[in-house]
Amino acid sequence: MTKPPKLKTKKIKDFFKKLPRTLGEKALLTFLGFLFLALIFGGIIFYKYGILAQKAEPQITEKPFQFEEKTYEGVLKIWQEKEKRFEAADLKIYPNPFK
Repeated sequence: MTKPPKLKTKKIKDFFKKLPRTLGEKALLTFLGFLFLALIFGGIIFYKYGILAQKAEPQITEKPFQFEEKTYEGVLKIWQEKEKRFEAADLKIYPNPFK
């Protein structure tokens, strides 16, 4: 049986502790590196949502959309009830608790 090699956590911790200082000392290279990564990431997103979206054919559904009159009437009825309650609350006179 062979033992798996141990990870050297101290070296990894030291690397991440020194990373901000190293990046700060080489600010121009860090900026250029992040700019390059942003351009690559932006290009991938543009290609996926801009170019590939234009090439893809939209799927046409077989059954056209049908307006459901009963559902619309139910929603309209609920809205009218809420509007009546709102207007009734506006007309009600509340006593002033600070007098």
